[in-house]
Amino acid sequence: MDAAADIILWRDKTVSASIVAAATAAWFLFEVAEYHFFSLVCYAVMIGMLVFFIWTNASAFFNLPVPRVPETLLSERTTRQVIMTLHSRLTRLAYILYDIACGKDLITFLLTVLTLYIASVIADCFSSLTLLYLVVLGTMTVPALYERYESEVDHLVARGVHDLRSQFAEMDSGVLKKIPRGSGAATKH
Repeated sequence: MDAAADIILWRDKTVSASIVAAATAAWFLFEVAEYHFFSLVCYAVMIGMLVFFIWTNASAFFNLPVPRVPETLLSERTTRQVIMTLHSRLTRLAYILYDIACGKDLITFLLTVLTLYIASVIADCFSSLTLLYLVVLGTMTVPALYERYESEVDHLVARGVHDLRSQFAEMDSGVLKKIPRGSGAATKH
């Protein structure tokens, strides 16, 4: 968990910048340049094959070693760990959603449904890739900015909450004054 926090809070600047650069490049290629994923993969494989072809044929002329591709990029153990971790997290998410859906806590259920509805409305305004890019960009910038400017942000949030409360108090007192009131003592016949 510390490694993820270091990346998100920009303590490891090279990895953080690499993630933002890769996300920006992917977003640019797929959204702005309008490449499709499959055609981009085909181009990358063609370029890789061309580089290997030239390298292999030029190695005899320039005394370069022939390129070798490693037999396994990921060990079987690492692959199994990644799959098991992903499976356990998805299972935990399914159990959480199941508990919320069972209706044990009505407020949590309603908030979850409202949040999912708001997320679906926001998702309709953007393409999936742009939305994913905005999530990555927000995840990589907001925590780091908050850590850097924590006191200023806390001050502005506290001031905003105070202003909202005073506005609601004024509205409540203005509305309550307009409500007709009956006499305090009941009349007997």
